[in-house]
Amino acid sequence: QVQLVESGGGLVQAGGSLTLSCAASGRTFSRYAMGWFRQAPGKEREFVATSWNGGRTYYADSVKGRFTISRDNAKNTLYLQMNSLKPEDTAVYSCAAGVGNPYYPTQQPTDYNYWGQGTQVTVSS
Repeated sequence: QVQLVESGGGLVQAGGSLTLSCAASGRTFSRYAMGWFRQAPGKEREFVATSWNGGRTYYADSVKGRFTISRDNAKNTLYLQMNSLKPEDTAVYSCAAGVGNPYYPTQQPTDYNYWGQGTQVTVSS
């Protein structure tokens, strides 16, 4: 069982930056593939980024070059550094943990077993 708690969301102007954190319980954090997803009002949950297989990372095209996912296994914490934010980045951001796949990055919500409650990110124009 893994419990995930996100923090760091808020209101920011377009072009600004935010860093989200996801604190995980349990002693096996390093073994999990970790992902960030987001969901805007009226839209389906969308993959943002994943950290998997010993530190490899993969990003959705919409955030590539602007967002950076990282993890500190000693602190059981996942991060999402978000730069050059756009109004279309406005959403509830959630972190998730799953067993992952050693050969490819997992991008579907159904690939993840544990979810945080989410944190709101609002980007004003």
